[in-house]
Amino acid sequence: MRICLMGFGAVGQGVAKVVSQKKDYLLKNYGMDLKIVAVTDSSGAAISQEGLDPELLLKVKLESGKVSDYPEMGVKAIDGLDVLDKVEYDCLVEVTPTNIEHGEPAKSLTIKAIKNKKDVVTSNKGHLALFFSELMDLSQENGVEFKFEASVGGAMPILNFAQETLPGNEIKSILGILNGTTNFILSRMTAEGSSYEHTLQESQQLGIAETDPTQDVEGIDAACKTVILANAILGIDCTLKDVQVTGISRITSEAIDLAKKDGYLIKLMAEVSPDSLNVSPRLVREDSPYAVDGTLNMATLKTDLADDVTVVGKGAGSIETASAILSDLVNIWKSKKI
Repeated sequence: MRICLMGFGAVGQGVAKVVSQKKDYLLKNYGMDLKIVAVTDSSGAAISQEGLDPELLLKVKLESGKVSDYPEMGVKAIDGLDVLDKVEYDCLVEVTPTNIEHGEPAKSLTIKAIKNKKDVVTSNKGHLALFFSELMDLSQENGVEFKFEASVGGAMPILNFAQETLPGNEIKSILGILNGTTNFILSRMTAEGSSYEHTLQESQQLGIAETDPTQDVEGIDAACKTVILANAILGIDCTLKDVQVTGISRITSEAIDLAKKDGYLIKLMAEVSPDSLNVSPRLVREDSPYAVDGTLNMATLKTDLADDVTVVGKGAGSIETASAILSDLVNIWKSKKI
């Protein structure tokens, strides 16, 4: 399988590491020869129809910060859409930064690949939260696979789990923790009695929170994931504007202490149901499945046959997210045997 990798930040580099690490395993277990034939970043691209060396890609990126410096095969200042025209590939792996204003460049890259009858795997939330129905309809019209396990919960297997492991169940609602940064902050505030401001600064120093943490702490990231789950699992046609959102920036250490005295924790919870699309801080019992610490994500799926089913996993990390991307690639391979 030849993949075109759009984006070479933390997740894109994670994909390259996983491809290098799992190459022999995939060939032995699935007969799958996974090749990266193009990679892009803001500097340009590296393109080789014979396949790029993932380890050399990572070395070049580390040393110069530019994949376009890849020896002999680097191309300066080329647009991602043009790269898709220059290389023969089977699947677009789209891991550009999330854009919740207009979903670009992910939207245009995805549409172009789908119209060219190519499968698409993405970790991006922006275009899914804004244009889910349009993109899914387009993929079905063109007979291609469009998968996005990595867009919700990093390594936590929720989308494929719901669709492939529980296909006979009606999933009535989902309630969970879908943002690792806010869960880390609230967990630290609970354990240390520290203020929100101090804990946010600490999480930024550790690289867990972004320099601009707005999308995480104000609940926007979790709201995007709420939209994806609502559409993909519950069949609710919605976009980001349909989610009621309250973040954690007003949570005080005093509020957390009061909750603890009564045996409760404060968590940023996402609720997905036909009656409610909501992201907000809530009280959860200390002995409940929602009492997960650190950057862990979790979700409880309420079903008609299996009752409540809970999944837990690391919600962030380049390798963890890349593992979800790899699962989508393997599933596409198994279904199509390219």
